[in-house]
Amino acid sequence: MTGLTKEETMMAETVYRWAVNELGPIQEEIDEQDRLPDDFFPKLGDLGMLGITIDEAYGGAGQGIFMQMLAVEQISRISPSLGMSYAAHSNLCANNIHKNGNDSQKRKYLPPMCKGEHIGALCLTEPNAGSDALRGMRMRAKRDGDAYVLNGSKTFITNGSVAHTLLVYAKTAPELGAHGISAFIVESSWPGVSVSRKLRKCGMRGSPTAELSFEDVRVPKENLILEENAGVAVVTSGLAYERIVLAGGSLGIAEQALEYSIKYAKEREQFGRPIKDFQMIQQKIADMYCLVEASRGMVYRAARFADTPAGARGGKGTELDKLAASAILFTAESATKVACDGVQIHGGYGYCLEYPIQKLWRDAKLYEIGAGTSEVRRIIVARELLR
Repeated sequence: MTGLTKEETMMAETVYRWAVNELGPIQEEIDEQDRLPDDFFPKLGDLGMLGITIDEAYGGAGQGIFMQMLAVEQISRISPSLGMSYAAHSNLCANNIHKNGNDSQKRKYLPPMCKGEHIGALCLTEPNAGSDALRGMRMRAKRDGDAYVLNGSKTFITNGSVAHTLLVYAKTAPELGAHGISAFIVESSWPGVSVSRKLRKCGMRGSPTAELSFEDVRVPKENLILEENAGVAVVTSGLAYERIVLAGGSLGIAEQALEYSIKYAKEREQFGRPIKDFQMIQQKIADMYCLVEASRGMVYRAARFADTPAGARGGKGTELDKLAASAILFTAESATKVACDGVQIHGGYGYCLEYPIQKLWRDAKLYEIGAGTSEVRRIIVARELLR
């Protein structure tokens, strides 16, 4: 793999081989049944993949965002849905706790997450506040003695129906708007936490998505992250990393769609010869390759930058925000285009469930919507360029 160190290449190849052997034989079943395999997270824990960015003191490997992005990329080549569930657990939840939590919180919650004993989820989006997640937040957290009482609901929560550890955002000072939000670590087994419904999706099947309800949930004050009303700092410190890591998922989808298409073009015959001999097929494959490699360059650059001192902080006015938003914007839209062209190359068979290219096509679209829509990402990139 070009541009990677020996250690990075070894890790990427290890994860990809694991995905081929463990997920390849059951990927069709995962999609048809919309089922997360029970042993998915424990096996990744045994492989040492769940705590890539977590310090060794808390059970992790002490690596950076680039390594985590690589793992998501390789898993997503075989099962994009499980690649997304893995990213939600290891980056959106665990890495956020690691980056912003105190030592006591990290010692309690991170080791079981690194082992795959507990599954993590991020709870930010609400039913009536998608792209306007911060200002439109309605969930409340009121101080009551040594605890906060949470009331509200969250939706589109990846791993929501199976998670044990939830990173939840709620307003502690509504009068302050977006600056009155706090972040809490919540255990899904606590009274008042429930799955109000499981969401059915056309793609990313196998990655459980749910709407969660919080009714008079008492959260100990020691589970407040950073301090009261510091939720925006937690969000902005994690969103850019989230976008980079999930861009790795889009890259994996595009890579695999290209591989499937090349293989099919060599094998499929029309008019007495392989369709790879037709110039229109050649043009599509060449264009697909260019989009894959351009995506790789943008994602890898953003991930490399995230691991530098200059990439330690996200939010408005940072190079990290610009690189992260542009990487997932371009890569997500490229993955959708590559997968769509892959279906076209497969013709009628590409529209049939027996060929996996259609699954990549369905899965790819979500990355243009999740972690901020393409439209929001364009606003972020333009804002930073015109600042």
